[in-house]
Amino acid sequence: MVIQIRNIKIGDNLPFVLIAGPCVVESEELIFLTAGKISEIASKLGIQFIFKSSFKKANRTNLNSFSGLGDEKAISILRKVRDELNIPVLTDIHNESDIDKVKDAVDIIQIPAFLCRQTELLIAAGRSGLAVNIKKGQFLAPEDMKHAAEKVLSTGNRNIMLTERGTTFGYHNLVVDMRSLVIMRELGFPVVMDATHSVQLPSKENVSGGQPKFIKPLARAAAAVGIDALFLEVHPDPSKALSDAASQLPLSELEHLLVDIKAIDSVTKTVRKPS
Repeated sequence: MVIQIRNIKIGDNLPFVLIAGPCVVESEELIFLTAGKISEIASKLGIQFIFKSSFKKANRTNLNSFSGLGDEKAISILRKVRDELNIPVLTDIHNESDIDKVKDAVDIIQIPAFLCRQTELLIAAGRSGLAVNIKKGQFLAPEDMKHAAEKVLSTGNRNIMLTERGTTFGYHNLVVDMRSLVIMRELGFPVVMDATHSVQLPSKENVSGGQPKFIKPLARAAAAVGIDALFLEVHPDPSKALSDAASQLPLSELEHLLVDIKAIDSVTKTVRKPS
């Protein structure tokens, strides 16, 4: 299946699309700096780009952790990125009321992994008319994502992507089963690899930890298996990030990684072309 976000087509053996940006909207300056630089890199490499940032974080480990600038302010910043930089934008939603807040400011709404079984939320997302990216729950087998997709499909909305972001392995650890990418693709939807959340150490102590040294290996491995989009949380200085500081890719390292991913993606999809 191919879905279309503005002029960007995703799926069916087309070149991978980049979905990237800071975990959460921290400030207008940071968002425009990051979006502008990623857009510049993607354009240079001939990669289609969708900007990602959450307008709020509703699932922080610590009660006192940063959760956002305020819905209205953060959404207005995302709208400015979309309109002024002419970049498609993706953001998370956490409840049905979020949809009305963001639907005129973004192009894709994302269902967080821990909400991927929420029937009413998935149906409301489908009815929005926007594309829907559903993250696979850390607790689900990949084949079970067909049920989440069917809930969105029931509304007539077929613009659906499924995202791998790791599976719970004991306490405070995730693993990525690369078979998941194949299995979810066989369900008939474009598949996304989230190489940054997959390296998290969830709820480690009072915040989620991470192992960022594995971001690049996981991204390269996923490209070799075959993906339709690569999802990366990217920050100019992850050590100072207000959310997911331990699992974001430094902006300075993005271009080199994308060069690798583009090369691998090209070989993978050449091999997969019908003879």
